[in-house]
Amino acid sequence: PVAFIVWFLVSALVVRLPQIGFKFTPQQLFWLAAMPGLAGGTLRLVHMFLTPMFGTRLVVSLSTLSLLIPLVGWFYAVQDPGTPYWMLMLLAFLAGLGGGNFSSFMPSTSLFFPKRLQGTALAIQAGIGNFGVSIVQFVTPWIIGFALMGGAAFMGDSQTLTKAGVQSQVYLQNAAAVMIPFTFVFGVSAWLMLKSVPVKANFAQQFDIFRSRHTWSMTSLYVMTFGAFSGLAATFPLLIKQIYGGFEGAPDPLAWAFYGPLVGSAARVVAGPLSDKLGGARVTHWAGLGMLASTVWVTTLTSPTGLASFPMFVAGMLTMFFFAGVGNASTFKQMPMLFEPRQAGGVIGFTAAIAAYGPFLFGMLFAASFGAFKSATPVFYGLAAFFAFNVVLNWWMYARRGAANPC
Repeated sequence: PVAFIVWFLVSALVVRLPQIGFKFTPQQLFWLAAMPGLAGGTLRLVHMFLTPMFGTRLVVSLSTLSLLIPLVGWFYAVQDPGTPYWMLMLLAFLAGLGGGNFSSFMPSTSLFFPKRLQGTALAIQAGIGNFGVSIVQFVTPWIIGFALMGGAAFMGDSQTLTKAGVQSQVYLQNAAAVMIPFTFVFGVSAWLMLKSVPVKANFAQQFDIFRSRHTWSMTSLYVMTFGAFSGLAATFPLLIKQIYGGFEGAPDPLAWAFYGPLVGSAARVVAGPLSDKLGGARVTHWAGLGMLASTVWVTTLTSPTGLASFPMFVAGMLTMFFFAGVGNASTFKQMPMLFEPRQAGGVIGFTAAIAAYGPFLFGMLFAASFGAFKSATPVFYGLAAFFAFNVVLNWWMYARRGAANPC
């Protein structure tokens, strides 16, 4: 979970920045939330090649220790409302180091288990990692409420948070500080305890996966599932703030947003064994239909006239997170069934890399939508169309009776 905690740390911080004196527009805040996704996707494209070349032990341990850079940076940056926007954008990009290293150890897992158990193994590992999103969004409101280590001078001063005209003292730097010792310990533990994958391949040999049409179809399916999960997890707090934050008695975004990734992560763990039993393509088909239906439902709740529709909005979003989590597990079951082990690891790494752009794409889309239309509704219409396309794609290639490659 540490990698995901660092990757989504910014999503938990951005809703608090204006309340402690940072002067940013909604578009600037969405761009801050989007930057870790840009870095995560790009770095995953690099990481997918590293593990077969240098081994799991070296790559995972060093990439885990690299997470100390954004953690220390955010620890200092949030203590000064005068920190320039470009610096926060750079630190948001560096938080994407947490998203990048996921493509180092997920392909490794696929090589250690037989095909009949890979849906379960990959779902458990990825699901536990995904819980990091909920952890950081749930823990942040609590951990910033008091001084760590008895208010030691090196832990920094408090900031004045103003919400609905009421002021309180918070320690926003705690959200990053609490993860620094864990990250160091896990990085060292990875070096001491991990084994490397039993398959080796140089850079050029790994490009053979791009000649298969299944690489591209599975990439689209995983963008539908994990791209939506990661993108909505990064932007859910800001969506709540922008859509419902203007009403009297508006809800605290972080009191609700963590439920989305929590539901999606739990669904991913449960859906792994289900995919092993029923087949990944069949489970992906129903997950896609569930995502489509819930997205259409949410479009009716994004232009509210009051808080009365807020519970239904949350319910619609949680339904979308649930089916996205199910699809995250089932698509990872499909890939090892379509490719031989070394290629399956590469495809898992590549699809995970492209889908990791979700936070960037969703942040960019919502920023543009609010800027042009003062609404998130156009984005959800576009998502519905994309989900419908992928349901048809999966059904035709893998799930229908008589499909050439049932998986």
